[in-house]
Amino acid sequence: MLLGEALSFSFNALRANRVRTFLTALGLVIGNASVILVVTISMTSRDYILQQIEGIGSNMVYASATVGAQPGGGQVDADYVKMSDVRAVRQQLDGQIVAATGVETSFDRLVIEGREEDVTVIGSDQYYNPVRNLIVLAGRPLDASDVALSQKVALVTERLARRLFGGQEPAIGKMVKIHGLGFTVIGTFKEKVESFGLSELAQETVLIPITVMSYFVPVERIDPLYVQSRSPEDVPLVTANVQKILESRHRPGARYLVQNLNAILDAAKKIALILSLVLVLVSAIALVISGIGIMNIMLVTVTERTREIGVRMAVGASRRDILEQFLLEAVLISIVGGGAGIVLGVAMPLTVRYLTDFIIPVSKLSIAVAFAVSGVVGLVFGLLPANRAARLNPTEALRYE
Repeated sequence: MLLGEALSFSFNALRANRVRTFLTALGLVIGNASVILVVTISMTSRDYILQQIEGIGSNMVYASATVGAQPGGGQVDADYVKMSDVRAVRQQLDGQIVAATGVETSFDRLVIEGREEDVTVIGSDQYYNPVRNLIVLAGRPLDASDVALSQKVALVTERLARRLFGGQEPAIGKMVKIHGLGFTVIGTFKEKVESFGLSELAQETVLIPITVMSYFVPVERIDPLYVQSRSPEDVPLVTANVQKILESRHRPGARYLVQNLNAILDAAKKIALILSLVLVLVSAIALVISGIGIMNIMLVTVTERTREIGVRMAVGASRRDILEQFLLEAVLISIVGGGAGIVLGVAMPLTVRYLTDFIIPVSKLSIAVAFAVSGVVGLVFGLLPANRAARLNPTEALRYE
């Protein structure tokens, strides 16, 4: 039998039972749409999580002093990380890092919206802004001259600027009093990725030059020391080198915790992979159930068309022709339903992309896999009914009522 003739027979047979064909194909529509959407959701969530972590700094190393290992677990002021350590890291790792900066932290009280509230005051230098991926909303960041000349200038967080001065632009040039001294606000900023208070930055934070901060703290203590490596691949080496530099510059009993975000990134990637596999498995189960539905319907169809099969065999159709005929019908249902499911699955992310600015990636590989699986499902689950039709005895088939 020619392929065109077989397709014509299959199409006419399916059209004769439109509702049954539609309901059978509906399982494939839902299954394939689920595959596309599941892969899309897993890719979007994975990319979002990784972007958030990388926004904090995938190539960032941070260090701080821990309790010393001397008898009694004591710690002396000399154990703390100092600005001299920051400069040593810059000099010794010049070829491996982009920048290094240190942070000193204190607290003060400001009158905000008619009442006194605690605010975080941090001191740093001109490298803090790029290393921490801060976004300057208005004004400018700290520069080298502000630090070198101990200028009484400050940057305030977005929320603090809004609460103190009513907005970002109105805050520029205003005065804010920290530890009894007046500071001119030169800029407002926010974190590129919100750390929700888990870093040294709180929602109400004032950033001043670290050379001025030294007047307000009795003991110099850099916590943390931030180092930005040139690439994420250099992070493990930079982490080890920072550890060596700090330990070499302090007494043997001093201990330093030097960490990076690689472990968190790896964990996020593993979680995303496991999530994707679980979701794809659920979608695969839906496709298998759809395949079982195709098999059941085709078995019913073979029974209903037993007399037709006998007539075709009587006029010369071979068993192979009958096998191919029913197998083609099963594959046709599967591919048409799968194709409709792919269109539906792709249409949803594209609609979201069109209606909003949020870009949702659509995996071309998932489309190809979904289409291929549709054909395989029709082929595998249509084989049993087609084989049963081909094995019918022509004489008994003609007698079937």
